[in-house]
Amino acid sequence: MADSDHPNSQTPQTLVDGNVLAAKSLARFGIDRMFGVVGIPVTSLANRAVSLGVRFIAFHNEQSAGYAASAYGYLTGRPGVLLTVSGPGCVHGLAGMSNAMANAWPMIMISGSCDQRDFGRGDFQELDQIEAVKPFSKLSVKAKDIREIPESVFRVLDCAGSGRPGGCYLDLPSDVLHQTIPESEAETLLAAVEGSFAKRESVSSLPNSEIEKGVSLLRHAERPLIVWGKGAAYARAEAPLKKLVETTGIPFLPTPMGKGLLPDTHELAATAARSLAIGKCDVALVVGARLNWLLHFGEPPKWSKDVKFILVDISDEEIELRKPHLGLVGDAKRVVELINKEIKDDPFCFGKSHPWVEAIAKKTKENVSRMEAQLAKDVVPFNFLTPMRIIRDAILTLGSPAPVLVSEGANTMDIGRAVLVQTEPRTRLDAGTWGTMGVGLGYCIAAAVASPDRLVVAVEGDSGFGFSAMEVETLVRYQLPVVVIVFNNGGVYGGDRRNPEEISGPYKDDPAPTSFVPSAGYHTLIEAFGGKGYLVGTPEELKSALSESFSAQKPAVINVIIDPYAGAESGRLQHKN
Repeated sequence: MADSDHPNSQTPQTLVDGNVLAAKSLARFGIDRMFGVVGIPVTSLANRAVSLGVRFIAFHNEQSAGYAASAYGYLTGRPGVLLTVSGPGCVHGLAGMSNAMANAWPMIMISGSCDQRDFGRGDFQELDQIEAVKPFSKLSVKAKDIREIPESVFRVLDCAGSGRPGGCYLDLPSDVLHQTIPESEAETLLAAVEGSFAKRESVSSLPNSEIEKGVSLLRHAERPLIVWGKGAAYARAEAPLKKLVETTGIPFLPTPMGKGLLPDTHELAATAARSLAIGKCDVALVVGARLNWLLHFGEPPKWSKDVKFILVDISDEEIELRKPHLGLVGDAKRVVELINKEIKDDPFCFGKSHPWVEAIAKKTKENVSRMEAQLAKDVVPFNFLTPMRIIRDAILTLGSPAPVLVSEGANTMDIGRAVLVQTEPRTRLDAGTWGTMGVGLGYCIAAAVASPDRLVVAVEGDSGFGFSAMEVETLVRYQLPVVVIVFNNGGVYGGDRRNPEEISGPYKDDPAPTSFVPSAGYHTLIEAFGGKGYLVGTPEELKSALSESFSAQKPAVINVIIDPYAGAESGRLQHKN
């Protein structure tokens, strides 16, 4: 009898463990990028994912990695994935997941956790992570057995991107990652999950009568305005919005991260006439933007008490909360397409000579002229405006594809929003809905990974940069085309701005709570890792550094020394501090 015919002779089955199955599940369901910090018990999971074609970007801190994952979800429209260790790693990662929730961006956080049988006994990095993440996640799932991994992975990925996007959490206990099953069974589990969850397409169920009402409101308005936010950017609504604006001649106002869906230089852009536009409009079509603090809650005195809002949002809960004159629930791109379709049958256009359009254009011209007069001056030591103008002009010379601009900091972000010009969609990332500081380097890395054909330019305050400055090593390690420009004014808002009466007490000789080391050498940090650093204090030095770094498209930090008394405390939110 041949050996192969022996009743006890069987081909050994190949076994896969939970790490392999989790990696296979992520790859099978479309994940090709991950961000995170490895360690117990997830190092093998990261390595297995890389072997299956997933690019893993390793960070120094889960907070920055989480911010990267959240921004990656926004830029690509697919959930960004953060991988963390257990306990404190999970807690650090919550910064990114909560940021994803606040901004309505799709992201999942995957954390290892302690051995299930040792939970409650004080195990290594023990934490009830499911409970810890609940306030910050749409869905929290624990795979309690290896066979639950494929479905768990799919559930969090599916939920993160459905409806209003947001953060979801997957908990993978150490013992589950070490369990094994035959490879054939793993394939059966993956195929079953793949087959049972057919990809859902979002189909608008809006009755045509609601679209007709919205179009009628716009048609009969005296001073209409179209407002859009990053929800419209996420929905890739730029083409139908362009058609709507240019068909109807209605002025438009983007929120900060909505800038670029139509160029800031468009003749109907009302950004430079914002106060007039929102203060006097009688009908406002708001697409993919919430009536929160960024839009003054849609209330007087910033808005007219008689304004009629047409609110387009993916979430009916948002419509219920804001109670607009008309709510249109659905995907921003699809709803605007329906509006365009309705207008096509009976077109209307306000025209350049319409009093409202003329008023917006006149105010825009006046304000731009006033700003340009200030920008034209070369002020040394630098204020914020002089270097910002030089940076704007350098970016505009690059043409298309336009760089992705990352901006954070109080004065730096506020002034940059008014000066820097966005010409293409999804090319501005800033502190966002939550006003989150510390997002800068994480966002830079996400943008470089998501859009490898674009240069990434960060314009950061020195305080904002400090949150994640160590990630410049990550830029160098992966040779990402990122130029970080640090506006160095010696502290939070600037140097010591205290009144004399505030400088008292036993620690009066300590530096002010807002102060950093004056003229700190931030540019030398990246040089320690092999990147390029520049120290600049004059227009010529800044122009030279920008030209050289933009051409090289290599990791660089430009340390721009700013007058410590330029700018204002709390930027434009002084009333809240």
